Amino acid sequence: MEILLYLIVIFVVWAIVIFNLLVRDKNRVLTAWSDIDVQLRRRYDLIPKLVEAVKQYASYESATLEAVTEMRNTGEKVSAVSERGSLETQLGNNLQRLIALAEAYPDLKANQSFLDLQLNLTEVEKHIQYARRYYNGCVRNLNVRIESFPDMFIANLFKFQQAEFFEMSED
Repeated sequence: MEILLYLIVIFVVWAIVIFNLLVRDKNRVLTAWSDIDVQLRRRYDLIPKLVEAVKQYASYESATLEAVTEMRNTGEKVSAVSERGSLETQLGNNLQRLIALAEAYPDLKANQSFLDLQLNLTEVEKHIQYARRYYNGCVRNLNVRIESFPDMFIANLFKFQQAEFFEMSED
């Protein structure tokens, strides 16, 4: 009888430890996604300023400017991780095209506010990549724990869900 009591106590302690680890990993994923969201918002805040700076010099390049503005507006509305990754990749590519326009306009290339915006945008892009790597690492840890034996029993019992990776092309 005493052995059965010890086994029950050990099982309960094990279940509590596993549950707490799953909660910790889930909260790390949520926090990491919040960090990505902050960086994406910083990027979204820079885009209108960058578009305005380029517009002053390159008024006939409206297709690129409109595409960047439209993607920025769409990006703020999308919440699904997989859709957001695809959209952010496209937005990044269009931002690269926008920055490349500066090469054709020496006055714009020399404009200090444009250079500051370009530097800030480059910095934000680096932070997005760092945040994405951290987030994906947190997702990997949570997903492995949810799929691993014996943790999977507690994860299934408490309906822990696997998280999605945030995929962006690194062109």
